[in-house]
Amino acid sequence: MSDFIISEDLGLTWVTLKGRIDSMSSPEIQKRMNDLILSGKRTLVVNLEEVIYVSSAGLRIFLDAQKKLKKADGEIILYKISDGVMNLFKMSGFLQVFPVASSREDVASALEGKKAASPMMSREIEGITIHFIAKPTGAGSLVIVGSQENLAPAQYSERDVVSVKPEEFQFGTGLATLGEHYQDYKQYFGEALIINRNFFFYPAIKQPAVDFLLSTQQEQNLAYRFLHGFGFKGAYRYLVSFEPADGQTDLTSLVNVLLTVSEANMIGIVLLTESKGLFGMNLRKVPIIENKPQNGKEIFDTENFPEWMNFPVEPGDINNIVVGTGIAIKDKGRERPELQGAVGKGNNFHIHGGVFEKEPFNRNMDQFEDELTRIMTELEVSKVQHLLGQTRFSNGIAGIIELKG
Repeated sequence: MSDFIISEDLGLTWVTLKGRIDSMSSPEIQKRMNDLILSGKRTLVVNLEEVIYVSSAGLRIFLDAQKKLKKADGEIILYKISDGVMNLFKMSGFLQVFPVASSREDVASALEGKKAASPMMSREIEGITIHFIAKPTGAGSLVIVGSQENLAPAQYSERDVVSVKPEEFQFGTGLATLGEHYQDYKQYFGEALIINRNFFFYPAIKQPAVDFLLSTQQEQNLAYRFLHGFGFKGAYRYLVSFEPADGQTDLTSLVNVLLTVSEANMIGIVLLTESKGLFGMNLRKVPIIENKPQNGKEIFDTENFPEWMNFPVEPGDINNIVVGTGIAIKDKGRERPELQGAVGKGNNFHIHGGVFEKEPFNRNMDQFEDELTRIMTELEVSKVQHLLGQTRFSNGIAGIIELKG
């Protein structure tokens, strides 16, 4: 097997390989390369100076890793390729796919060319380094729909359903579903998420699977059916990239840092990040009158809670991409009661997240919208959940929309 040595220089991860890269050694090399990519590495400098042979199986490793990294605005830089291996790369046409460097200075020059075009400001808050771009735009609007009063006693009925047209909510969360007739959809409400008018919901049934409707599929007569929730519209006032000092931070800390970026009392948040331990809740049953507990107690009562709620004891979905949205408030006392209720007692934020498959993503703020679209249209989503404050994330990007109460 080829040696696999990891080091750090110029703010990059360097991988030094030695010996043969063939069908025997390539599975282990591929696994370790994938581990680096999933851990958040975006530019890998691969030193091939002491590699004596690369077979087609070995070449495939580099091509696979390069494809993954390119999607995330990263790449592999091949460094000091030995003469024999250089011929193999030329014959295969791979030199058209990879940048090649013969010196440390060449690597540094390649980095200079990848710097972000937009002017950025930077600061460190509570152990989280943030870089952000401010955009000249006005405040967005927020709409509260339905009520949570019938949630705990499980007493929702058809008269509580609020129909929302796709064009009304650019972003949103709530307890919602799709369907034309109440009798057909009443047992399919679940945690819902709207990102750029793309609608995802996780039905509260025994074996749930996320159902969704992308904005390109919307019809004129389509409506989202809400029991309660909120939606907001607006342009991003700030785009923020965040990097926790120890590699991860909890959601509560992240939200409080994002609140310091804006002067507004209330903000809409759109998140694109990677889970380092997800704590998310979702309903197991729809809280309509037909399903209310027979013992007459509320669904959050200790006697009923396990039957009604999927509540995590341990974190899950580690290294999955998470796309989330919701609102956060600095001073709840300055907002009207229904807005205070939207974030709940004891909290200053309410965020739902969609859990997508494990894959590197583009952390370039200038490409935030494009990357959101790519993830929602190309990757598999496994669940939508209400995110709890102890959920942990690695670095990522957030869009902030300032909202009027």
